[in-house]
Amino acid sequence: MKFSTNTTMTKILDALFATYAERVPDVKKITHAMIDKGMVKNQNEIINDHVAFRTMGVKNLGIASFEKIFLAHGYEKRDFFHFNLKKLDAFWYAPPTPDLPRIFISELKVDLLSEKVQKIIKKYTNTVTSDPVDQLDLNDAKAVSSYFQKPLWSLPSIEDYEALLAESEYAAWVIYNRYYLNHYTISVHDLPDAYCALEPFNEFLKSIGIQLNTSGGEIKTSEDKLLRQSSSVANKVIAHFSGDQTKEIAGSYVEFAERGALPQFADIPGTELKRNQRREGFETGNADRIFESTFTTQLKKN
Repeated sequence: MKFSTNTTMTKILDALFATYAERVPDVKKITHAMIDKGMVKNQNEIINDHVAFRTMGVKNLGIASFEKIFLAHGYEKRDFFHFNLKKLDAFWYAPPTPDLPRIFISELKVDLLSEKVQKIIKKYTNTVTSDPVDQLDLNDAKAVSSYFQKPLWSLPSIEDYEALLAESEYAAWVIYNRYYLNHYTISVHDLPDAYCALEPFNEFLKSIGIQLNTSGGEIKTSEDKLLRQSSSVANKVIAHFSGDQTKEIAGSYVEFAERGALPQFADIPGTELKRNQRREGFETGNADRIFESTFTTQLKKN
């Protein structure tokens, strides 16, 4: 990621991305292919629309804890979203400067799950007896970066993971992956003309062997038609559970976003549009389908 400033937050985001790119092979595969096609010269030329995180909605954790990291560095809390069937809430956060990505944080409403699943989740999360973010120096980029990779609770058993998976695939993902970066997002409308729309960009992705999330169609479109999103199917990782058991599970993935011009700026050529002249925010319907990039129904294709 390329930033116009060198701040604590840019250092945190760089560290996050480095770990994520190592863990998600599709990141480098897509970047190298984009370079080969002449879309960009290097990774730093790819504009990151947003990054997303998943959390557990329990005491001392969840959005109320996690958002402090970004609010402390100038991000502004914006719209609320609710996903009824998946039992999730979310907010997005606008960056203090336009070179930084938007942040999307979701939270599982644990108390809405079955008693059995609640007990499993809280068996792990109840060991967190105070808000861990309050223990951090939020101006220490190294400490904050390490926190994203820190095991907040004990390693789950494969039996507990599978019990969660049967009721909430989101819960299963978080109990193992914790606060790993869930995805970053390539800003497609900022690419050269031949690839600045999702249709040609998706064809490019498929030509290099990237599996796309087809839930709701390959392209998820907002009601106003101005926000269009696609995503890869999560790369699988070998998870090491307690008792020396292993299982291949969903890791993280890559998203692709195309933001159209707001009506009052529709006559401005795309190459001249500024960020604040394009559609902002997120869309519940789109995000609901994007979540499924880590779901079993999509993983079966990869």
